[in-house]
Amino acid sequence: MDDETILQRIEKLSAEEQDLEESHQGEPLSEENLARLRAVEVQLDQAYDLLRQRRARRTAGLNPDDATVRAEGVVENYLQ
Repeated sequence: MDDETILQRIEKLSAEEQDLEESHQGEPLSEENLARLRAVEVQLDQAYDLLRQRRARRTAGLNPDDATVRAEGVVENYLQ
């Protein structure tokens, strides 16, 4: 997956995240929508992480295509 494809995925996921957050109009999200929102947030974190890996590898003179999507447990436990 190249950088442009990752950026397009980020845009799509961000739009879905925004739609989910705005869809409930002051009411709590349904369990289904809450689960989907959580999944979208994880996928966004993974996509951003993959993009950062690719850029770092490129800067270091390494092949960006060797970057891999990291597991949820990894990207969700980074320190802020």
